[in-house]
Amino acid sequence: MISIRTPTAVVYGLAMATKDSREVVIDATPEQILDVIADVESTPDWSPQYQKAEVLDRFDNGRPKQVKMTVKAAGLTDEQVIEYTWGDNEVTWTLVSASQLKAQDAGYTLTPEGTKTRVRFDISIDLSVPLPGFILKRTMKGGVETATEGLKKQVHKVLKG
Repeated sequence: MISIRTPTAVVYGLAMATKDSREVVIDATPEQILDVIADVESTPDWSPQYQKAEVLDRFDNGRPKQVKMTVKAAGLTDEQVIEYTWGDNEVTWTLVSASQLKAQDAGYTLTPEGTKTRVRFDISIDLSVPLPGFILKRTMKGGVETATEGLKKQVHKVLKG
């Protein structure tokens, strides 16, 4: 089951804060899913928006703490530094620096359901550059689809070896 909430954006005026979310059920444990997310260097293999990802700093348990990413979306290329926070059944990240974004907060919440896991992805961005509403909506839709369906495919690929 997939549920999609339509992106909201303030297109006219100065603010361009946009939020979106999506859920997907993955046939894996939360730990297995978090392991795939933690392999940030492989993100460009399954998420076409990401051109490159480099871990700048790690927590003591090896999980990425700060990551520099090159992201291409809506015809814009941006170099971003994000900082992760890891929990037992969740991971969130927030923007430290970027040229095309003022702010970004995103994350996954994982809820075990028997042998499967419900994965909810939430994202909120505030652009530094103006973008027409239809382009922003299309870009966000593609991003949240990759963040859920792309993640699902990558988890299954990793589990199959």
